[in-house]
Amino acid sequence: MLNDEICKLREKLNESIIQGQDYTITYKLSVELDELIAKYYRKDITSNKGKETLEIKI
Repeated sequence: MLNDEICKLREKLNESIIQGQDYTITYKLSVELDELIAKYYRKDITSNKGKETLEIKI
């Protein structure tokens, strides 16, 4: 569910950038996306406490 929200918001952000919308709109979408991603990782970390996880570096 959270993944779906992230994907939808990422698409909105990409469209905003491509269409050259006002910077404030693009910025607002970017901040919202950052918050959702942070929420996703917080949820993932708390659900995996005590479990071995694979660390992926980019």
